Amino acid sequence: MNEQRVAELIRELLKEIGEDPDREGLRRTPSRVARSLAFLMSGYGADLKETINQAVFESHANNMIIIRDIEIYSLCEHHMLPFYGRCHVGYIAAAKVLGASKLARITNCFARRLQIQERLTAQIAREIKSAVNAEGVGVVMECRHLCMMMRGVEKQNSIMTTSSVLGSFHNDAATRAEFLTLIGRPIA
Repeated sequence: MNEQRVAELIRELLKEIGEDPDREGLRRTPSRVARSLAFLMSGYGADLKETINQAVFESHANNMIIIRDIEIYSLCEHHMLPFYGRCHVGYIAAAKVLGASKLARITNCFARRLQIQERLTAQIAREIKSAVNAEGVGVVMECRHLCMMMRGVEKQNSIMTTSSVLGSFHNDAATRAEFLTLIGRPIA
């Protein structure tokens, strides 16, 4: 991303909305916004192989591995407003496991792009399954969307929940139920 070009565009945007980009409080805003966007959109340049960084380990266990409450921050591709919440990830290892922090890093790689929550959930699940050839993967995401909270319908308490289940989590109701129970979601 060309931060200088983005800063110029932000300066023009400030003018378009009726602001004076030369007033004291806004003088450095274009460059701050450009740096902020570079960070928030860093997922586009992320290399998932480098992110995983050889943190795939042999394992003879084939139990369920779960990390709950991974914080998610992303930008909605429709309004470029934030959505945020929690992501719960589980998988059953076949012969390999991922280093625990890599699950959070994988979520960041996909969240730091313009997104919709539905696609983000599926991308995380597919990448984890692929990274370790997991027997099954489950990802549940619960997020609040500022595009629903501060504009449009203005619903402050709405939470969107999405899930993606692959392999044994999809094919076996008992495996799926165990995952949902372990992440604290009641089974209907």
